[in-house]
Formats: sequence, structure tokens, C-alpha cells
Amino acid sequence: MVEPAFIPLDGLLEALLERQHGPLTQPKQEVVLILEVDVHQGSGEPGVARNLVYGQSIPALLSGHGLRRVENLGAPPYTTRPMIRSLRLLFVLLALSSVATAAVTVTDDTGAQLVLPAPAKRIVSLSPGATEMLFAAGAGDKVIATVEYADEPPAAKRIPRIGDVAAIDTERLVALHPDVAVIWSSGGNAAQIERLSRLGLPLYRHQVPTLLDLPQSLRRLGVLAGTTGTAERNARDLERRLGHLKQEYTPDGRRRPTVLLQVWNRPLYTVGGAQLMSDALRLCGMQNVFGDLQDPGPAVDVEAVIARDPDIIVAAAPAGQGNGWLADWQRFPGLRAVKSGHLISFEDDAFSRLGPSVLTATETLCKVLAAAR
Repeated sequence: MVEPAFIPLDGLLEALLERQHGPLTQPKQEVVLILEVDVHQGSGEPGVARNLVYGQSIPALLSGHGLRRVENLGAPPYTTRPMIRSLRLLFVLLALSSVATAAVTVTDDTGAQLVLPAPAKRIVSLSPGATEMLFAAGAGDKVIATVEYADEPPAAKRIPRIGDVAAIDTERLVALHPDVAVIWSSGGNAAQIERLSRLGLPLYRHQVPTLLDLPQSLRRLGVLAGTTGTAERNARDLERRLGHLKQEYTPDGRRRPTVLLQVWNRPLYTVGGAQLMSDALRLCGMQNVFGDLQDPGPAVDVEAVIARDPDIIVAAAPAGQGNGWLADWQRFPGLRAVKSGHLISFEDDAFSRLGPSVLTATETLCKVLAAAR
């Protein structure tokens, strides 16, 4: 700790700020000061009022690099108005996060650059996956609002809701004065997102096309929120786990079994090759039987499934519905998956997320699928 010393105030703060932190970007900051003020109390006798603001956080108006005015010194009342004759600085406690914060430039998941005057402290997350990613990046305490179904990790359940992925309360969002809104790039209400853009709200687009993109997406959010340390640690953990899956389940030239990943029953929906769940199948050493389709969530008919004749059918169903979906396939005993009994119910909501928990779900699915090879 620096020992208090009598140092002339004039020019000190300007030089100290410039040397340690460079140009200031925030017009109003806080500085912790211990001051000695030499006052003239009107009686003709000078007096010294010591420690008027001992260790107190003082709102200080900063212009350029220098201190121009100090407010709310907290001096006790005088019977006559004191006249400040001199002001000497005893001790200055400067924190980079509160005194001089540099602007932050971050590239979002779509490659677009976003420039903020400082790391975001008030974030609105407009998708469950983005909310989970922000927590993993160490920015959970900066999320001031989110949408329905943003329940991972459990702490996210305490965040106020302003709508869902399809529709948000724009007025409530704007009233929160967020620094940035993190949106789902390939989903959500396009008209509302466009309205937010027209209102001038900075938008960060979250998109994770493959599981291998998760770590780098996490790092970018760490830059956005100024939490790079936590983001880096968790990104490295994701990379370690992804490496293990690749080593464990890569088929090494063997044929990849084909899988129908059923995500709804009536009508029948599956996933195309560009969907994250399709990438999870690949990481498990499998092949999406509809992986050639570009639509991330195509509707298909039973005849198309019969024509492609998958080795395995996975019902990625809501809780309690998987076995019912699989029972419908028993009407087609000629299907390879039915003949072999490779009908798998997989009821894990995390599998459809765009956050780190999708990797946990993938690890579980890989073990289940490996037993069906």
C-alpha cells in the first residue's frame, strides 16, 4: 500500500492518469482520495481541515486528462463560509475499471465488428443459449434481462424476463438502458431485431454453427463483457472435452452409421446438415441421414425416411414423449433401425441449446450411440 505523502495536486492527476491508463473515455468517473484542505474561515486566521473525505469515493468530473472540479467533499458545516486557499493530495487510489476504461472492439459470431465505449456492464440476452454462454464467459452478473426458457445455469432463472425468442417487450428492453443486446443470429423476431437496430441499440449476434465454434464464441463474449480471464478458462475446458470426443468416437475410416434425428413427430421434423445437433452426430462418429439438406429444421415425410433407411432413429423429444414417438416406427418393420432395435429415446433439453450444456448432452448421446454400433 502506498504511504500517504503531501504532494501538490496541480498537474499530478493529469500526469498519473495519462501515464497509467492513457486517454480517458468516460466523462464522469470515481476517484478515491484523501485530501487535506487549507481553509480560511473568515476570521483572519487560516485553519487546516484534515481528512474531510478520508477514503471516501468522490464523484469527480474529469475533462481530458485532468481533474477540473471535485464535488461532494463532505466537509462539516462552518459558521462562516470557508475559502479554500490550497488543496493538497495525500493519497489517490486509482482502479483501471473505474477511472479510465478504454473502448472495446469485439467481433461477434457473424464477423461483424461492434465498438463500445467500455466493456458491457448492462447486457440484455435475447436467447436461452446466449444467456448460458454469457454465464460461462463470466458475465452472468451483467445480464439484466433475458427471455423465457433461459434456465441454464440455475442462476439464470432469477433474471427478469422480457418475452421469448419470438416476441419481446421492446419498450421494457429500451427502458432498461442496456449497453448491448445479445441476439440469436439465425432466429428470433427479425422485425423486432430490426427495430432495435433502428433505435441505435448495439447488437451482438450470437451464432454457434458447430460445437467446435463454442470455445471461440465464449472468448468473444469475454471481450464484450470484460471477463476474458473466466472466458478463457472455460473455453479451454470446452476444447479439452471436444478433443476427447473426437479422439474417442472418430471412426478411423470405418463407415459412419446413419441416424434419423427426429425432433418432432406430427408433422415429422428432423435437422439438416447446418444444424448444431447434426454436428453433434458427426462428433459422435455418426452421419445425419438428412445431412445433405440445408434447411436447419426441415419437415420430412415417412416415405423419405423409408427411402434413406437409417441405421438408428433417435427421438430427441420433450420429457415423457420419446417412447411414444418411437412406437410409431414399429409400423414399418422393414426399416433397418426397427429390425435391429436401434430406436433411442433421448430426452435432454440441453441438446437443442446453443450453449455449453449442449456439449454435456452430446457426451451423453455419444455413449448411447456407441452402444448401438
